[in-house]
Amino acid sequence: MTPHPAAPAASARPRRPVLRIVFAAALVAAFCCFMALGIWQTQRIGWKDALIARVEARLHAEPVDPPAPARWSSITAEDDEYRRVRLRGEWLDVAPARTQAVTELGAGWWLLSPLQTGSGEIVLVNRGFVPSGAEPVALPSGPAEVVGLLRLPEVGGGFLRNNDPAADRWHSRDVGAIAASRGLPAGRVAPYFIDAAHDPARAGWPRGGLTVVKFRDHHLQYALTWFGMALLTLVAGACLIVLERRFRHHRGLSSEEASNDQPRVER
Repeated sequence: MTPHPAAPAASARPRRPVLRIVFAAALVAAFCCFMALGIWQTQRIGWKDALIARVEARLHAEPVDPPAPARWSSITAEDDEYRRVRLRGEWLDVAPARTQAVTELGAGWWLLSPLQTGSGEIVLVNRGFVPSGAEPVALPSGPAEVVGLLRLPEVGGGFLRNNDPAADRWHSRDVGAIAASRGLPAGRVAPYFIDAAHDPARAGWPRGGLTVVKFRDHHLQYALTWFGMALLTLVAGACLIVLERRFRHHRGLSSEEASNDQPRVER
């Protein structure tokens, strides 16, 4: 009686198809995600270009009246920031706030003072830049007019440091906190501030007109990165198919060799 060859030991072979299916499904999911992110970034390119165009138009437009209190709750960066406005009123006899600044003129401070309009609203005006060690000129008395850019508050702080209202130490132009520290009535303080334009007729400090209007626009770079990742998943999928075919071919040859090596029993 010819003994039967021993059965092959249990192996992980039955699990290999499952693992390959899971890996292939993961590649498909990753490819779809990367493509979606790339398409989203290409859409963001159009959005950013439109935003830059709107801001450029505002910067060169004639100054308009600032938003009235009825509009304060609906002010947004996309619709209102960097709009040229004209304020008329009188400066309040309140100590200005100095917020840390770094400009093309060096390190120093922005100087913010409250101006009360004829209708009673109070707007914080960034009168301009004062270098470290310099002193600003006194505020003029009587009616005042300011032309500048509408800006939204910089809440919390800046330069990796928080504002300290108790010590009157400011690292950002936080309108609400500055107004509260000066005892200004919250309901009458506008939820924005104005960056005053440069007035060549005014000597000394502060100096206005140093607002830097610059938008980060890396959406094309991000889009190419995501599309590149999608391409890599396709390459990985192609490698998986090639390896799978080689594995099947090698397994087929091994089975054929094993069959040829079996002893033949002559009867």
